[in-house]
Amino acid sequence: MEEEKELIDRCLNQDSSAQEELYHRFASRMYGICLRFAGETVEAQDLLQEGFIKTFQKLRSYRSEGSFEGWIRRIFINTAINVKRREMKFNVNKDIDQDHHPEDAGADALSRLSQQELLDLIHQLPLGYRTVFNLYVIEGYKHREIGKMLKISENTSKSQLSGARKSLRMLLNKQGYDHGRDR
Repeated sequence: MEEEKELIDRCLNQDSSAQEELYHRFASRMYGICLRFAGETVEAQDLLQEGFIKTFQKLRSYRSEGSFEGWIRRIFINTAINVKRREMKFNVNKDIDQDHHPEDAGADALSRLSQQELLDLIHQLPLGYRTVFNLYVIEGYKHREIGKMLKISENTSKSQLSGARKSLRMLLNKQGYDHGRDR
């Protein structure tokens, strides 16, 4: 804890080696967040860079309440949300057809996927679905919180999550994960 405070103080004093250390300490974990929200690795790298710029700009506002990693994580999530919110304005009608209801994939299909396979499936979701799915399922936010963050209603958040789940089942079925059997 004391070591972390010292690192923060050095960053606030514009110590470039401390800034580099802070970057290396948190980059891989924050990149994981960026990857979940981004559609591709280049976009994730852009989000990572933008998130660290905002982290260093806002560092003076960190009050040592709660974990520092949690504070940084929130900056990265908000950065991704702001980017996605701008994109969602232009992609409002790009959702997968919700009238098609294929047979459900086996309940354990997701548990048999590798992390990369799951990430690839999530990246295939339309932007609104992907954003709400990430916030609700992976980051653990409630629909009310998601609604506030994305400036949508709580019911829209619930609808987007439902659509994301249906779309994931469709994708799983398409890839041969039906009825609980492997491909």
